[in-house]
Amino acid sequence: MRWDGQDISGDDDAALPGLRRMAGLVRTVRTPEFAGITFHEVAARSVLNRVPEASQMPFRWTVNPFRGCSHACVYCYARATHRYLDLDTGADFDSQIIVKVNAPEVLRRELARPTWTREQVALGTNTDPYQRAEGRYRLMPEIIGALTDSGTPLSILTKGTLLRRDLPLLSEAAQHVPVSLGISLAFIDEDLQQLVEPGTPRPRARLDLVEAVRAAGLDCHVMVAPVLPWLTDSREHLDALLGAVARAGATSATVFAAHLRPGVRDWYLQWLREHRPHLVADYQRLYGRGSYAPSAYRTWLAERARPLLRAHGLDKPARLRTPEDPAPSPPAGAPEAVMQSALF
Repeated sequence: MRWDGQDISGDDDAALPGLRRMAGLVRTVRTPEFAGITFHEVAARSVLNRVPEASQMPFRWTVNPFRGCSHACVYCYARATHRYLDLDTGADFDSQIIVKVNAPEVLRRELARPTWTREQVALGTNTDPYQRAEGRYRLMPEIIGALTDSGTPLSILTKGTLLRRDLPLLSEAAQHVPVSLGISLAFIDEDLQQLVEPGTPRPRARLDLVEAVRAAGLDCHVMVAPVLPWLTDSREHLDALLGAVARAGATSATVFAAHLRPGVRDWYLQWLREHRPHLVADYQRLYGRGSYAPSAYRTWLAERARPLLRAHGLDKPARLRTPEDPAPSPPAGAPEAVMQSALF
């Protein structure tokens, strides 16, 4: 099907049950370019989300242009959000994608309010803003522009190599507002990575993206998360991954264990039963009825990771780069192709 000519109303009988009640539903789109994925375009009333004060997150505001994610990571903590639409947290989360097609315009309006105090806004905290559909919808350039024009600091966390497209824009933004970029990469074993997060770019592509971010004159933090017990928490795996991250030029990294919230836990355990059945009982014992690995495991993982982060020079705290900071040097030995990559 084509992208145009598929208008539906918010109460169309063919729409999925939760979507029939969604205010602002514009149309549903299917296309061979994204086989097996359905996009539900909505006109959002608001896109600037306030983070609850009780949250431990280092930011108070987020923007998420998409709900649902074609990256299909079996561990994704955002899966539970699809329940609000009467969609399931498994296959529907991977294939029924909500697109806030008017997000840039709404954001500009919200940032122009006299009450806006220019606090940091984080992107990529729920679903990835650079999942494949961003190549079609191109929401991020205008979102970045709106934040920059309003003088608002911004941070982006992504697995998507499409970020490379916007590096010139982000380099320019960093001359005016604090900017922080983070790449999520938890695997060095490509076969395992493709099993666990089949819709994401491969590890080598993300390491190349780290190099491109640095070549563009920006710091690059790497989130080694989630670490999966008995799958990616060995010293050998973490050492190999952090070594590759350091060689790519990352300026810092953090290591976190997986947490399995309701809506995620069942989907992940289903994946384990299919691919690593011998670990199901171990996970059930480790996590019990909770969402988080016990403090003893998290302490053990932190103690394992700490000397590796230090050895690879990745133990510096991540921070927003301010316009006053000198541009960081690209990684030593970066090839000319990498140095030019941000221009294309």
